[in-house]
Amino acid sequence: MTIEMEAPPLNTGTHEQIDFLRASIGSVLIGQEDVIDQVLVTLLCRGHVLLEGVPGLGKTLLVRALATCFSGHFRRIQFTPDLMPADMTGHAIYDMKEGRFHVRRGPVFTNLLLADEINRSPAKTQAALLEVMQEQQVTIEGKPHALSPPFMVLATQNPIEQEGTYPLPEAELDRFLMKVFIDYPAFEDETRLVRQVTGGSLSMAAISERLSEALTPADILALQQAAEQVTLDDEVLGYAVRLVQATRNASSILKGAGPRASIGLVSAAKAWALMNRRDFVLPDDIKQVALPVLRHRILLAPESEIDGFTPDRVLQQLVQTVDAPRT
Repeated sequence: MTIEMEAPPLNTGTHEQIDFLRASIGSVLIGQEDVIDQVLVTLLCRGHVLLEGVPGLGKTLLVRALATCFSGHFRRIQFTPDLMPADMTGHAIYDMKEGRFHVRRGPVFTNLLLADEINRSPAKTQAALLEVMQEQQVTIEGKPHALSPPFMVLATQNPIEQEGTYPLPEAELDRFLMKVFIDYPAFEDETRLVRQVTGGSLSMAAISERLSEALTPADILALQQAAEQVTLDDEVLGYAVRLVQATRNASSILKGAGPRASIGLVSAAKAWALMNRRDFVLPDDIKQVALPVLRHRILLAPESEIDGFTPDRVLQQLVQTVDAPRT
């Protein structure tokens, strides 16, 4: 079936802002264009992202670079085994003079939250982050306290060093729209990075000086609304749902992805289309975002792991088996 649609006129200001974010972060995080795009897709979808990579590849730098382009509030929490939920969400303090409790808000009351090494805190602390990520509110002493939009959690974890870590529960993993891998840079990119850092031309202070205007929270909310308004044909929607449902029937997968994966896949495809200056979603947009949206939502069968398969490899094979609508 051929899908035909007339795209509404493009919003030039929207694309200029997206290009500004891409270029600004790319000037700091050299050679990681795919990672930057996936993080921006997550931002446009009002989602949260889990960044995974060995130390020294720029996970924290990426988040700080995004914060530099954004005039909203930015906080960082270093997750450790002794971090308590109240250290993150806040707590109530009794004022002896006034005879009443005052709420002291924790670092989660921000726009961009960097959860550094999130898998180093026990389950109780990780569970406290669930309400924040899903409901965008914090309950203190039985009273809900809403967070100011936009709100985005950017969590990091090290895939190699597992001593003293606590694996993220599936319920928490499912709250992340994307799981993004940061790999080693190419030789040319690493050479350029080393030259700029050792020459003093690449630092957050230098980047801040070069940025004339940072985006406001209202700008981010407008970009998120623009992504939601991207046109989605019923055939493409059906393709996304069939792809997610195929993970539940594959023999190589023990546990497939749930409906939240279908929602995330469509939302991410809309954002990817917008970032590529289109107001409608193509089947290729679904394929482009499938791996980062689905890789942390499936559990491989034991025989697949024994054979050396990875979630990405299984998903790549699965995408080839699901027929996409023609465009």
